[in-house]
Amino acid sequence: METAQPKRTRRLLIPLLLLLVLVQAGWIAYPSVRARVLSLEETPAVRGHRLAATLGCFACHGPDGMGGTANPGSDEDEVPAFTEQTQMMYVKTNDDLREYILDGAPKRRRDDPDYVTRMEKAGLRMPSYRAFVSSAQVDDLVAYLRATSGQVIPEEELARKGADLAIELDCFACHGPLGAGGVPNPGSFKGYIPGFWGADYDELVENDDELHQWIADGKLPRIAEHPVGGVFFRRQAAKMPAYGALVKKDGDIAALAAYVKWIRAGAWMPLIR
Repeated sequence: METAQPKRTRRLLIPLLLLLVLVQAGWIAYPSVRARVLSLEETPAVRGHRLAATLGCFACHGPDGMGGTANPGSDEDEVPAFTEQTQMMYVKTNDDLREYILDGAPKRRRDDPDYVTRMEKAGLRMPSYRAFVSSAQVDDLVAYLRATSGQVIPEEELARKGADLAIELDCFACHGPLGAGGVPNPGSFKGYIPGFWGADYDELVENDDELHQWIADGKLPRIAEHPVGGVFFRRQAAKMPAYGALVKKDGDIAALAAYVKWIRAGAWMPLIR
C-alpha cells in the first residue's frame, strides 16, 4: 500500500516537471527572451567593431574593413583594408592608430608636404573623428583594429603555425577579430558565434580534449546531445566545420588548438591597447 509521503512527493513532482517543460519551451520558442537574459559578452574588440560600423568606417574601408573600395587619384587606387597585415604598411605604433582615428593621420604624416599633396589628389580621404569619439571609444577602436590586423601573433612555434592556419581558413570571419566573437548566428542559443576568450569559451570548452574535438569534428556530444542545447545546436544557421577532414597535414589540429589556447590565455592583450 502506498504511503502518504510518496503521494505528496508525486503531487509536487508533476507540477515541477510541467513548469520545467514550459520554461524550456519558452526558452526555445522566444529568442527575444533569451536576448534579454543572455546579452553579448562585451570585449574591447567587439565594441570597437560595432563602433566602426556606426561611424561609417566600412563605407570606405569595405565590409568589415576588408578593403576593395575604389579611391581614384590615390597612390593605391583603393582605400586600404584593416586586415591581412595591411596596417603594417601605414601604422608603426598604437599611437599612430589613435592619430589616424582622431586627426585623419599621424602628425609625422600631416607635417610631410609630400604626403599632404598626395592626399589632396585622392578622391577619398581619412576624416578626423576627434569631435565624434571619446577616449574610451578610441581605445575600443584601436583594440578592434589591432585584433583584425594580422600582426598580433604568438612567438611559440606551434601557436604561430596555428595563427597562420586560422588566417588561411578564415576562422575570424565567423569568430570575429582575433576570436573576439559576436558575429550574429540566427537560431543559436545566444544569437551569436562565441569567441575564443571569455565566459562563452569557458562554457563550451572544459579541457584540451574538448577543444581538439570542437576543431576536428565541429561539435561536442556534451553540447550536441543536450536536451536543450542540442535543439539550438541543430537549428543554428552557422555551424562549426569539421576541420579534421579539411586540414592538410598531421599536427594542424594541434596547431590550431595551441593558437586558440594562446588567445584564451590573453598574453596578446597588451599588444592591442
